[in-house]
Amino acid sequence: MTVLKTSMRNFLAHKGRMALSAVAVLLSVAFVCGTLVFTDTMNTTFDKLFAATASDVTVSAKGSSDTGETTADNGKPPVMPASVVDEIGTADGVKSAEGTVFSTSVTVIDADKDSLSPTSGGPTIVGNWNSNEARTMKISSGSAPKSADQVMVDADTADKHGLELGDEIGIITAVGTHRANVSGIADFTVTNPGAAIFYLDTETAQRTLVGETGVYTNVNVTAAPGVSDAQLKKNVTTALDGGYKVQTAKEVADANAEDVQAFMGVIKYAMLGFAGIAFLVGVFLIINTFSMLVAQRTREIGLMRAIGSSRRQVNRSVLIEALLLGVVGSVLGVGAGVGLAVGLMKLMGAMGMNLSTDDLTVVWTTPVVGLVLGVVVTVLAAYLPARRAGKVSPMAALRDAGAPADARAGAVRAVAGVLLTGAGGLALYLATAADTAGDGALWLGAGVVLSLIGFVVVGPLLAGAVVRVLGAIVLRMFGPVGRMAERNALRNPRRTGATGAALMIGLALVACLSVVGSSMVASATEELDKSVGTDFIVQSDTGQLITPQAVEAVKAADGVDRVTEYKWTKADFTTPDGKTSKDTAITAADPTYAQDLRVETVAGDLADAYRPDSMSVHEEYAKDHGIELGSKIAVDFRDGSTAQLTVRAITSSEAVIDQGAMYTSIDTLATYVPAERMPLDMLLFASAQDGEEAAAYAALKTALDDYPQYSVRDQTDYKEALKDQIGQLLNMIYGLLALAIIVAILGVVNTLALSVVERTREIGLMRAIGLSRRQLRRMIRLESVVIALFGALLGLGLGMGWGATAQQLLALEGLNVLEIPWPTIGAVFVGSAFVGLFAALIPAFRAGRMNVLNAIATE
Repeated sequence: MTVLKTSMRNFLAHKGRMALSAVAVLLSVAFVCGTLVFTDTMNTTFDKLFAATASDVTVSAKGSSDTGETTADNGKPPVMPASVVDEIGTADGVKSAEGTVFSTSVTVIDADKDSLSPTSGGPTIVGNWNSNEARTMKISSGSAPKSADQVMVDADTADKHGLELGDEIGIITAVGTHRANVSGIADFTVTNPGAAIFYLDTETAQRTLVGETGVYTNVNVTAAPGVSDAQLKKNVTTALDGGYKVQTAKEVADANAEDVQAFMGVIKYAMLGFAGIAFLVGVFLIINTFSMLVAQRTREIGLMRAIGSSRRQVNRSVLIEALLLGVVGSVLGVGAGVGLAVGLMKLMGAMGMNLSTDDLTVVWTTPVVGLVLGVVVTVLAAYLPARRAGKVSPMAALRDAGAPADARAGAVRAVAGVLLTGAGGLALYLATAADTAGDGALWLGAGVVLSLIGFVVVGPLLAGAVVRVLGAIVLRMFGPVGRMAERNALRNPRRTGATGAALMIGLALVACLSVVGSSMVASATEELDKSVGTDFIVQSDTGQLITPQAVEAVKAADGVDRVTEYKWTKADFTTPDGKTSKDTAITAADPTYAQDLRVETVAGDLADAYRPDSMSVHEEYAKDHGIELGSKIAVDFRDGSTAQLTVRAITSSEAVIDQGAMYTSIDTLATYVPAERMPLDMLLFASAQDGEEAAAYAALKTALDDYPQYSVRDQTDYKEALKDQIGQLLNMIYGLLALAIIVAILGVVNTLALSVVERTREIGLMRAIGLSRRQLRRMIRLESVVIALFGALLGLGLGMGWGATAQQLLALEGLNVLEIPWPTIGAVFVGSAFVGLFAALIPAFRAGRMNVLNAIATE
């Protein structure tokens, strides 16, 4: 009880010094709990949506997926004849059966030819208005479509794009472009999943999406009273005699939920990973805080030991303070996490996915995880300072505050740090020497962990040398104030090392990712220059296949010399060794593709692969299956018949573009796949007539003006788009890493604040002998800057080493260029100095306001 009272008194007495450590715990716990609450809420929202939209039993056409995604390679959804509805209607237990047709392989444009598709990445859905849709949509103005010239749109899309009744829109599909006027606007009665939804009457939907009437993509079946979904499914399956996919409402909902949970799982674990990094950085802050508090209370602890407190009691007292800190920070963090989740929901709403706070899901495990994680991490971080406090002897009561350094412990730490760093360096070297990227990745992971721990352990040893160098470059110009700042940073290398290490972790990851991203862009750019022989690439940034009408428009553009079509499908390969490779990708292109992409071959000529009944395979596949030039492969095309194709070329497996691709000609594909099932083009490659590049570029853009879903890029545009894509990904990661860097900044603030308290008497004496307030503040700011630069130097150096090693693994996949983004590295280093200045603002201000006499009188 006495220990608890002492701990409570000490905790409350130093609550100001604990505040920043509590904020670090709060932020880390909030990120964890916010992630869990947000993903749980998303899952709850979609579960309710899927449950509300699924009929008792759904019958889908053969070839559709479990989640109802019905778009095939030919841009049209798989369909079933309308007679199926009548067959289902005769089954026992069926109350009603209604045919529906819909597709997601569509683009919708307004009268100005601007796309109406969601910018958040949600789907664009066009289908017929039916009674099942009426369960989740309520017509708020106008009326449902009744003729070919009418279309109804969801209210969110109408509001976003300013659509009103009577406005014209165009629906672009593989069949063609259908134009209609807005006849009605419907509101969601459930959560809008971020989709843009357009409704046509049934016959128009069939003609627009499929190109024929009398067909459906799905049949929604309602059970008669007293009939279970499982029994209804059994009855419907019997009535249809196979050939169709029959699912209960729960099966449809579960299949959709599985897809959503897989996607949300990626987001969840990525965000938790960044929360873990923030926790790791927070550990250094907590260690520093308790180490300094223990050092400042050395005499107090010595007195406690002198009057009978045991080592165990002192140790326990410090750990109880850490427990209190963890509990306070974690409780506040759980509350902040719920607030963070609500903020993320609002952000998703701004992007088009309206999530209701009514669905806010806080399962009991979330606050428990937050509390346990925050408390355990805090107590573990405080263990070493608590152990050090327990070693304070009663004689310390007779000495000045500040525990003497343990030379033996410092030597052990230095040796351990050097060994760990060396082991990390060896693992990184072994990663660069690996024969496969998979083996190298294991060594890279080990090298990153070992080198990071090694740098953390050896940090105090490095602090002396690095700070002196930084001091000579940065601080000496400030005269005596600069020299005092340098000596203050060197006064306690362990503290400086731990503070710098907190900043080092975040910046090491930033540097590593910057090197990897820049190297990927540089490698891809070099590969494009080396391999791509076409002038222009036409494709959809959202993955939409290219409609036949758009292909014809490209071919008709002025100044275009040739256009190469590029299709992709799957087939079952039966190789000479008797093995069958299921669902293997095969690329079909025009013979001119051999000119548009200079693919390295190890045997034969790629141009020969485009001869009738011919193909190519890549080198690894050929070795695995004993394939040589002239070998025959039975290719059973997914949407057609089986062909016996002769291998005319074997390509290198080390290519970056189209790595592992196997080619045949479009004419060969057309021989075995019916015209109505031929896949649409994924890409088009266009080359201009000599000297007509600029004119052809303009003509292609004009030709595709009616098809905003496609982009025309020359090689310069393509490189810039690749750079932007990688840049956006890195910016998102940097944003998440900002949490760790913020916690590190708090660490610098806390270290300086406690350091100022520790040096109160010294500061008073310096002020008494003539140091001005301005000089004092500058000294503290310069000390902060050099600590921040020390952490940045270690972090950037370590991160560049990791990045260079990762690039060597990418080189095994064909990305051979190592590029160090020096402008980014330089900007981060300079930015670290400003971080130091910012972190020192409050400690420097408080130091400047000290009363000189009171400071001198401080014990």
